[in-house]
Amino acid sequence: MKKVRLFLVDDHVIVREGLRHILGRQSDLEIVGEAGDGQSACEQIQEIKPDLVIMDISMPRMSGLEAARRLRRQNRQLKIIMLTRHDSNEFIDQLRSQHIEGYVLKDDAGDDLLQAIQAIRQGGTYLSPRVAGRLTERSSPSLEASNRSGSLALLTDRECEVLKLIAQGKSNEEAARALQISPRTAKVHRANIMKKLDFHKAADLVKFAVKAGMVETGAR
Repeated sequence: MKKVRLFLVDDHVIVREGLRHILGRQSDLEIVGEAGDGQSACEQIQEIKPDLVIMDISMPRMSGLEAARRLRRQNRQLKIIMLTRHDSNEFIDQLRSQHIEGYVLKDDAGDDLLQAIQAIRQGGTYLSPRVAGRLTERSSPSLEASNRSGSLALLTDRECEVLKLIAQGKSNEEAARALQISPRTAKVHRANIMKKLDFHKAADLVKFAVKAGMVETGAR
C-alpha cells in the first residue's frame, strides 16, 4: 500500500515531536516536512506537495484557518486535519464551512488521529467524538427525528451504506463484498460509526438504523 505523505504544522516543538512519535511508528505513513507557523507551512507545502496536512489552528504569522483557506486555493485535492484544543461552536462551524476533512482535539490525539487519517485515506471525514457530540446536541433536543438526522449528518455516505448493511444483519465480510471494499475497510467504517454515534453494541446500531428509516423493522 502506498504511504500517506504527511506534513505537520504546529508552533510548539514538543507537539510536533509528539506527533512524530505517534505517526512515525506507522509503516504506511511518512512525515515529509513540518513547520511552526501557517506562513511557512504554505510555502513549504507548495513545494513538497504532501497528501495530508495535520495543522494547529492558533499559530503566529498566519492562523491554521487562514493557512487552510490558502492551501485549498492552491490545491483542492489536499486533505487537511485540524489538530487543536478548541472545541467551540464558532471554530467547528468555520471548519465545516471550509469542508475540512478532519477535526481532532489535542487531548484525544492518540488513537483519534490515526483513525482520522485512516478515515480520510478511505475517502471519508473524521470528527473527534466530543466535537461530534456537540453537533448532535445542537440538533433540536425535543424532537427525536431531528436528533437522528443530526447524528446521521456525522456519517459519511460510505458509513451510512455500511450502517444499513450492518442493520440488515450483514457481517463485516458480507458488507465488504456488497460494497466491493476490503473486510478491514468495512471493519474500520464500523468502528468509526460506533464511535461517532457513541454506541457500544451492534444492537444499538440496528435500533438506530430502524428508527432513522434506513431499514424496515423486520429487515434482520
